[in-house]
Amino acid sequence: MLKGLLDRMAKPKTYEEQRGSLEKDETKERLRLARREDTRPEILYYLAEDNMPEVRRAIASNRSTPRQADVKLARDGDDEVRYQMADKIGRLVPELSVDQREKAEELTLTVLRDLAADQLPRIRAIVSEHLKSADNVPKDIVLQLAQDLEIIVAAPVLEFSPLLSDQDLLEIIDASRESGALSAIARRRALGGDVADAVAQTLDPKAVGVLLANDSAQIREDTLDWIIDNAAPVEPWHKPLVSWPSLSDGAVRRLASFVATSLVETLCDRNDIDAGTAVELAKAVKKDIGHDKEDADTLEADSDMAPEAEVPAEERSGKEWAAALFKDGGLDDEALQDAMANGDRAFAIEALTLKSGLSAEVVTRVINTANPRKVTALAWKGDFSMRTAMQLQLRIARVRPQDILNARNGIDFPLSEAEMKKEAGKFK
Repeated sequence: MLKGLLDRMAKPKTYEEQRGSLEKDETKERLRLARREDTRPEILYYLAEDNMPEVRRAIASNRSTPRQADVKLARDGDDEVRYQMADKIGRLVPELSVDQREKAEELTLTVLRDLAADQLPRIRAIVSEHLKSADNVPKDIVLQLAQDLEIIVAAPVLEFSPLLSDQDLLEIIDASRESGALSAIARRRALGGDVADAVAQTLDPKAVGVLLANDSAQIREDTLDWIIDNAAPVEPWHKPLVSWPSLSDGAVRRLASFVATSLVETLCDRNDIDAGTAVELAKAVKKDIGHDKEDADTLEADSDMAPEAEVPAEERSGKEWAAALFKDGGLDDEALQDAMANGDRAFAIEALTLKSGLSAEVVTRVINTANPRKVTALAWKGDFSMRTAMQLQLRIARVRPQDILNARNGIDFPLSEAEMKKEAGKFK
């Protein structure tokens, strides 16, 4: 260590002295020259083609190496040489001033582009890591890294790069729904509402969980409702949803219908719910906990002994329950959404049959097409909302998340009335 320090402090040798050292053909001396930043550029350029990888690696990491040599080293056959180059250039480029970049830095950017397209993911990844927060690098390089199929490459710039616009992110989400990429986007600070909505629409369990944990993300009420509508089977979403800063009474009731009792207690403690909702939740908690198990068992036994007891509402089939609600005028969006959240296909088909005036066979056939336009038109004909139509596509018709026909402006049908009538006219 002391010898290396003394070498760095020693008076730089002249070109002739350095050239003379090379003529001795000693690896140790060539390696020493390759490491020194005061070595003459001509010598560093010469050593960039040394037959020893250790020497070329030292040249690659030397900030004084001429860019012409860096171009060669960025295409070196030794992986470690290229890695050292990527580390050096990745650190160097973000430090360049605007004036420096506009001058003779074309070779530097050539090197950077070569390394950003290197065959090894770990080399592309180190470039991405260095450029993730830079705002003074060419955007095309950042976009290339953001679209990389390897998540270790794409994630850093997807999460941090200030050069990626909301439109860039929306296009990346639309082109690739890889969970790691979606999660990286969901972590971005101050994530915009349109991008948050696009992440939510994928229903990717991990990415939506990350989105809910991002307290700086701008998640619209409609987007939050969409997540809640699909949250029942995804337990990791339950706690962040219950703890969400602002929930409507309707959202609270829907959450209480499927989250664990301990989380319903958390909902009871919220100060943004009305008294009626709080009472309902408290009753639900008391029922679930079962303070007096003996009384509950006795009531159950008495119920079993009653020969003509009326079938409780919760034990009715989905079809019967939909018919009863229709008769009472309560077959609305909320009822259908609740049923779909529980996967009640029979309820959904009966509800659409009763509200649309179509036969059950036609409704079933339309749903089985898994055609987003037809299913949306079916919901419209039944006088249900676009939000319900989106849920119907996903949970009952099993339309792939990436193919779902989304709402316009968050709540409106994306098809015109004429288009709806045309689609509905095909139902037979």
